[in-house]
Amino acid sequence: MSLPRRLVIIVRADPVICGHSGEARNLAEVALTRGFDDVRLLTWPMPALEAAGLPLKPLDGLLPYSPGITVERPEPVGDYRVPDGRYLAGLTGRLVELLSEPVPTVCLSMYLVPHMNVVIDAVTAARAAGLRPQVRTMAKAVGSDVTNVIRNALRDNHFGAAIALFTTFLANDELIAVSEYTRDEIVACAEEVDRVVGTSFAGPCRSRVVIGYPPIDTSAYLDPAPEAVEAALARRGLERDGYVLFLSRVARAKGVYDLVTAFGQARCREQVKLVIAGTGPALEHIQAMALEDERIVFLTDVDDEEKPLLMNGCAAYTLPTKPEPDFVETFGIALVEKMLSGGGPVITTLTGGTGEAVGDTAIVVEAGSVTALAEAMDHAVLELSTDERRRMAQRAREYALAFDREPVFDAHFGPQDSPVAQMQNAQ
Repeated sequence: MSLPRRLVIIVRADPVICGHSGEARNLAEVALTRGFDDVRLLTWPMPALEAAGLPLKPLDGLLPYSPGITVERPEPVGDYRVPDGRYLAGLTGRLVELLSEPVPTVCLSMYLVPHMNVVIDAVTAARAAGLRPQVRTMAKAVGSDVTNVIRNALRDNHFGAAIALFTTFLANDELIAVSEYTRDEIVACAEEVDRVVGTSFAGPCRSRVVIGYPPIDTSAYLDPAPEAVEAALARRGLERDGYVLFLSRVARAKGVYDLVTAFGQARCREQVKLVIAGTGPALEHIQAMALEDERIVFLTDVDDEEKPLLMNGCAAYTLPTKPEPDFVETFGIALVEKMLSGGGPVITTLTGGTGEAVGDTAIVVEAGSVTALAEAMDHAVLELSTDERRRMAQRAREYALAFDREPVFDAHFGPQDSPVAQMQNAQ
């Protein structure tokens, strides 16, 4: 009789608008089909997410998780004199409790700071207390944790923070990067810290970090029913091929300012609207910029069921992301979701890891070029023939299928080489 298996993912889970909350959901769902009996998403209480100002999905529009997946939001431990540490204490304490049970467990932390600290601190505490946890730890760098935390620490000469991050990262059993770009960034940052401080992080990072692309539930995007698409568009006052879509976090680094400016210059604005779907720190400013433009529509309440329908019905999808000091697009999950959904072509830039997401299937423009973006929208809407659009959509879909959540899961949790299987075989 096989032992029970548990997977614990420490992550900023739904309702946070973040592709990596979707990653956690997809890994959790596949885990149930791969012999894990108990899957936990250990995440933050709602008040903490709201206070942080993170863009959040409407709570009543969240898709339910399958039975066997439990989302836990531990309450903070301590009082007001321990500000953010109260929440970390709650997460760490709950993980120690789970590790105290005699269940072989894999702990995956996504978004390194502070989630991997929770894992390493909990494992250290459990072992020091003599609990002998059967645990294997995996840390996945989703990208912005590198470009935001490490790069800012290096820029501001805060090498202590970079040293602490790398030390904790390397303390995990398995190290994963969301894209080749992210892996290269990790190694480059480690080399810089080594050069300035005299540490030796780069070698282990270069040899141990593997690539784990985002797992996507392709079935949620493929072949949306035409009548469902038409109904969704009708509810929004839209028509098929009658709009260019931006569906992402509304932030400067996503290129939304460039997009609004480019749309104002584009010839295709006479035939299509621009739909900006999402929320984020730049939303109010962008709405003010577009106040006099009746051709720009804002949607702030798109849920997971409506997303592929809007993607399928658009004349083109744009994500003109560009590098900023605090963010670089390290993959671009929304790009793959759009490619699976069908509809008009993707227009994007080769920023960070977006080239890995789209391959050679998208219309690529120079990051930050308003003129090139306007010309690309005109080309997609006014110049591509029906056959050209169909062929582009087919190629994009075939490429995007490589990111299906099942093979991505199996690459790291395969039945023969999975961390849990290794633990069981050792007993």
